Amino acid sequence: MARVGVFVCFCGANIADFVDVPAVVEESKKIKEVKFAIEYKYMCSDPGQQMIRDAIVQHRLTSVVVAACSPRMHEKTFRKALSDAGMNPYLLEVANIREHSSWVHQKDKKAATEKASDLIRMAVAKSIANEQLHSISVPVTKRALVIGGGIAGIQAALDIADARIPVVLVEKSPSIGGRMAQLDETFPTLDCSQCILTPKMVDVASHPYIELIPYSEVLELEGFVGNYKAKIKKKASYVNFKTCTGCGACWQKCPVKVPNEYNMGIDKRKAIYTPFPQAVPNKPVIDAEHCTMLLKGKCGICAKVCEKGAIDYTMQDEVIEREIGAVVVATGYDLWDPKPYEEYGVGRFKDIITSLEFERMVSANGPTGGVPVRPSDGKVPKSVVFIKCIGSRDEAKGIEYCSKICCMYTAKHAILLHHKVHDSHAYIFYMDIRAAGKGYEEFVKRAQVETAATYLRGRVSKIYKKGEKLIVRGEDGQLGQVVEVEADLVVLATAIVPNKDNPDLARLLGVSYDKYGYMSEAHPKLRPVETAKAGIFLAGCTQAPKDIPDTVAQASACAAKVCGLFSGDTMLKDPMISTVNKEFCSGCQNCVTVCPYQAIVTEEIPMGHGSKETRVVAKINEGVCQGCGSCVAICRSMAISLAGFTDTQIINEIVSI
Repeated sequence: MARVGVFVCFCGANIADFVDVPAVVEESKKIKEVKFAIEYKYMCSDPGQQMIRDAIVQHRLTSVVVAACSPRMHEKTFRKALSDAGMNPYLLEVANIREHSSWVHQKDKKAATEKASDLIRMAVAKSIANEQLHSISVPVTKRALVIGGGIAGIQAALDIADARIPVVLVEKSPSIGGRMAQLDETFPTLDCSQCILTPKMVDVASHPYIELIPYSEVLELEGFVGNYKAKIKKKASYVNFKTCTGCGACWQKCPVKVPNEYNMGIDKRKAIYTPFPQAVPNKPVIDAEHCTMLLKGKCGICAKVCEKGAIDYTMQDEVIEREIGAVVVATGYDLWDPKPYEEYGVGRFKDIITSLEFERMVSANGPTGGVPVRPSDGKVPKSVVFIKCIGSRDEAKGIEYCSKICCMYTAKHAILLHHKVHDSHAYIFYMDIRAAGKGYEEFVKRAQVETAATYLRGRVSKIYKKGEKLIVRGEDGQLGQVVEVEADLVVLATAIVPNKDNPDLARLLGVSYDKYGYMSEAHPKLRPVETAKAGIFLAGCTQAPKDIPDTVAQASACAAKVCGLFSGDTMLKDPMISTVNKEFCSGCQNCVTVCPYQAIVTEEIPMGHGSKETRVVAKINEGVCQGCGSCVAICRSMAISLAGFTDTQIINEIVSI
């Protein structure tokens, strides 16, 4: 006979302000199967959990209903309380009377109270049909895959490898380093980006637990948490890294010149090249799209001058496989294209550049020797206008969100301009100044005081040419008037956008992404580095715009999650997954099509009755299934059931109200 205990939480004022909790408890006591009901201010607290444990023993309860907040918050907490009391943890039901009642009926306490009682009644009815379930044990392959070799991928890989867990680091470029490798100095300390990044890059290349695979990309990821299999395409570099010494003779003699991506196209690189002087690995690759030898079968100068014979024009792309247990995605960011700002003359006026182009100019290893110049005539600018929020927070032209770092790197650029060109002056048009990090507000004030930069709060409406000058017309919101500034150079602080490959990679990995292309975390507060797919974690700007400190912190958080996942030889998985009744399965494979986790495959089984013929049926991979129930809904034969959400349980809920 069912003996259900009901425990109703006040949740401080979150529930109690809008739901008559004592009345709900009294209503619960009227339910036939309820043998004990009580309220408490914070049911998730230690005293609240002890109340549940004591009641299970004293009242010989057969199942428990906790009426509180979303099960996403504390279902594991209450399951543990049941386990501690000797009860199977899956005999718990959580009635969400906060998000589903009090928060959506704040203006009608009577309706909220009635609905809370109904939700409890349904949970009680479902709990009666609950069955004892047991966690599934899944073996774990203790090797991590890190996708992306920027500072996020580097930090995650090093932290995991330092725990003596093997790491495969895949980077699509010829060198690791990412966007941070393009920076000159970093805010708010103005320490050299290369000085703090390069040692970490070298550590990655020399670490005994890291397999660095540059110039590569992930093609496939199959399997489930702890047991993934990745296919990785190593693009042909046409250079044998084992024999190449990186002496540079090949690229010095190469006659082909193409725009240099590292320097934002400001100067040229050769068709055989290393991305930048501190590249890791410091070995050149041949750009197949521009190499005369590969395109036309002519030239071959790089092979002639290579004393080690490292050039191999016959090299082909190679697909390799690695068995891994977890994935850290650290694909970094791209910059928004400011072409929609036609009124600014983007594309028409050479002396309008982006912030990253300015960054490369003022970098010591940059194309202009560390001094900013006007692209139109090579002159050093004395009057520079910086315009923030280009694309950011602009629904009409770009995107709604704030890119987070623009305020800070614009302040940094004003300081660097002052350091490089002492008699220069910076004008900064801004909407707001957002300086929320440690030392950030002080850094902005330093830029304002040290450089005497003119900060103008308002949007720029138009930029036009007047002689050799650019006239920037905008608003000075503080004075409430239109201003015009004569500029030698205009620098646009363009928005951060996700890596352009993010959506394709997200689909390949089986994780969700938002309308902008950022991959989505499982929970914005409680699971910020996890995805809905177990064993796949997000670091850095893969998930949203971030500065370097936040990126490094999130990468280390991913590493901690991976190490936790690999702490044992096996891992326990939630048993609330789908099962197939093969006797009823018609083999239509609709479930295979709708499963978002690729957890369903097919298998052949005997027809039965002594027949040698076989038929196709669905088969659930227990390690992959996430219990979403899509297969249950689509199955016309009613051959699939979901543990914890069986037909009997659902019908009980419906009948109860």
